[in-house]
Amino acid sequence: MRAPQRELTSAHWGVYEIERHQGRAVGLRALAQDPDPSPIGLAMWDAYQSPLRVQRPAVRRSWLREGPGARPELRGKEPFVEVEWEHALDLVAGELRRVRDARGNEAIFGGSYGWSSAGRFHHAQSQVHRLLNAIGGYVRSVDSYSLGAARVLMPHIVAPMEELMAMHHGWDVMQAHTRLLVSFGGIPAKNAQVTPGGSGEHRVRPALARLAAAGCRMVNFSPVRDNFDAPEGSVEWVPIRPNTDAAAMMALACELVRAGRHDEAFLHRYCVGFEAWADELLGRNDGVVKDADWAAGITGVPAALLRQLAADLANTRSFINVAWSLQRASHGEQPYWAAVGLASVLGQIGLPGGGFGVAYGPANLMGSPHAKYPGPTLPQGDNAVKAFIPVARIADMLLHPGDAFDYNGRRHIYPDIELIYWAGGNPFHHHQDLNRLARAWRKPATIIVHEQVWNAHAKMADIVLPATSTLERDDIGFATREPLLVAMKAVLPPPGQARDDYDIFTSVARRLGAESAFTEGRSAAQWLRHLYDESAARARPMGIELPPFDAFWETGEFRVPSPAAPVVMLEAFRADPEANPLKTPSGRIEIFSSRIAGFGYDDCPGLPVWREPHEWLGAQGTPATALHLISDQPHTKLHSQLDFSAYSLSNKIAGREPVAIHPDDARRRGIADGDVVRLFNTRGACLAGARVSDGVMPGVVRMATGAWWDPEVFGEPDTLDKHGNPNVLTRDVGASRLSQGCAAQSCLVQVELFGGNIPPVTAFGPPCLLAQDGAGADSR
Repeated sequence: MRAPQRELTSAHWGVYEIERHQGRAVGLRALAQDPDPSPIGLAMWDAYQSPLRVQRPAVRRSWLREGPGARPELRGKEPFVEVEWEHALDLVAGELRRVRDARGNEAIFGGSYGWSSAGRFHHAQSQVHRLLNAIGGYVRSVDSYSLGAARVLMPHIVAPMEELMAMHHGWDVMQAHTRLLVSFGGIPAKNAQVTPGGSGEHRVRPALARLAAAGCRMVNFSPVRDNFDAPEGSVEWVPIRPNTDAAAMMALACELVRAGRHDEAFLHRYCVGFEAWADELLGRNDGVVKDADWAAGITGVPAALLRQLAADLANTRSFINVAWSLQRASHGEQPYWAAVGLASVLGQIGLPGGGFGVAYGPANLMGSPHAKYPGPTLPQGDNAVKAFIPVARIADMLLHPGDAFDYNGRRHIYPDIELIYWAGGNPFHHHQDLNRLARAWRKPATIIVHEQVWNAHAKMADIVLPATSTLERDDIGFATREPLLVAMKAVLPPPGQARDDYDIFTSVARRLGAESAFTEGRSAAQWLRHLYDESAARARPMGIELPPFDAFWETGEFRVPSPAAPVVMLEAFRADPEANPLKTPSGRIEIFSSRIAGFGYDDCPGLPVWREPHEWLGAQGTPATALHLISDQPHTKLHSQLDFSAYSLSNKIAGREPVAIHPDDARRRGIADGDVVRLFNTRGACLAGARVSDGVMPGVVRMATGAWWDPEVFGEPDTLDKHGNPNVLTRDVGASRLSQGCAAQSCLVQVELFGGNIPPVTAFGPPCLLAQDGAGADSR
């Protein structure tokens, strides 16, 4: 007897089953085969039916009355006027035409930033870029806030990050072979809840349990204890001062080299530049030996521990893991480079269970045993505009048009932006120094956004167009090296007048004479079939036979066959580096990069080093009361998505994001568990709820990102954030001139008990919305 067919949907937090009662969809439940399902996605059912959803197109009152550029200082403060769709679309198309004709496409910034949909067609980033390319192009951003430094560095020294992430050892390989796993920055299952496109099986927590059962020793260098999700008692926690991991790795390498335990044969055949790094480690360049005693004074890690660990690494099959958070810092390239250098000294790269990872934990992809094949992808078209910015430099671009900036060996010029079109992502969550961004946000004449909910991003716009959610449209869920391809069928009606991004962009393209270029004559349903068929054709030569589209859509899912051989990272390179060279200039691992050295950057030389961060606890003159703020990813949401859901709200203290503080630091400040506290520095201030915990080391506080920005005076820089967004405190500078990546983890703050009347949180209230009368004026 045939099993009853299940109905699935996909989100970044996983694949979920649709629950129905008497034929009506009533909710979601975890996928039965998922060994560790994420509860985040379950919360989207109620959240997407929240009154916070944007119901109708809305235009900021001054912009509507006076035109583009009117009173930008009132963004976030004044009411919106709800208008009819045709009027809104005319305004959007007219403004795109005005800017393009008067200033050129280089004055348009296409500001989408991923994570908008697990579906591969209704992916807002691809959609907005396709629309802007169809009308002549746009200024784009490159890299990501999560991996700005690593994305630029790693192609120079090993391989592009996307390739490395997709080739990590399968967890089964780690279980069978790895006997010492040393992680810098932990392996947090909370981060691995997410995968672009959705995961059918969450692997990190059960995999770490199997590693522990197999006798693998696990060591965690981290300022916090609970970011390594192995069974209790199976992980050795080594508290380390934030931003000093590269120094610890250099010391481990130095101790190995001094003891003659480095793998000379591996270094000779597979690497270039070891001799130059050995000079740095042994102090031949500056007279300072980078040994365990040197590192102890920087990191706070005992020298004896480092010396013993170096010996232990050389005595067994060992693996070095580096969390993404390490490169979100001043000189963020260095811990990644030092990790590759350390793993090269050990000589186990390319062996099963040996080498390095970048990293297990930040996403569910790493460690998958499943085959990699190309899934459906919407082409974005060709961009005629060559100007770009590193993604974390948007405030610099707006504040300093015409200025030069360095990036990856070249000098570029910040373009002069007149219009921002944003669909997917929330800059008032993920950018640093939000008060500075608020000032920069006054520069463009027009800001257009597609949004599902009235968050800070929508409130700071001029034109807001209501977009559908994952549950309200048909799509295909796909994620790299995940076992399920999912037919995501709409199960909820759109709220109010919300429309799919594709429908909105099609209407705008039609008004600009670019409909044919944008749609290629296809409806959304025809695009799904087309993208699926293209994916099937690409998968076939790899031995993966997808069923016909109609059969897939009726069945609702396709499970990818498991590969015959286990996945071993860089195995082919190790077997024959001449036949399987890396994509680096030398074809080998570049411990010293002559290319990067040739760039002449004083903040990123041509080999792994440790450099003092902009802000850190060991700096001379640092106040004794300063604390280092770790702003990590939340466990109840993805970035700021679903912060208004019941699941996310349940984690808050007094309605605010929690901040973890060590008992000794709390005691000195008169802070008790559950108190409302004020975090502040010269860049800003925010309120949070105190969570006193010995799981953070003294001198460190931890507050997750994702709380919706909620200033006391909305849209006004330098005002108190009432809700707990750490990015009012973080420093808006590049990791280095090489990458210009986000450096949020280099941040010192003061923390005090908040006195006086505690202001209410207003982040989850919509703005004042006015109705437009028949004459086109807004009603009072």
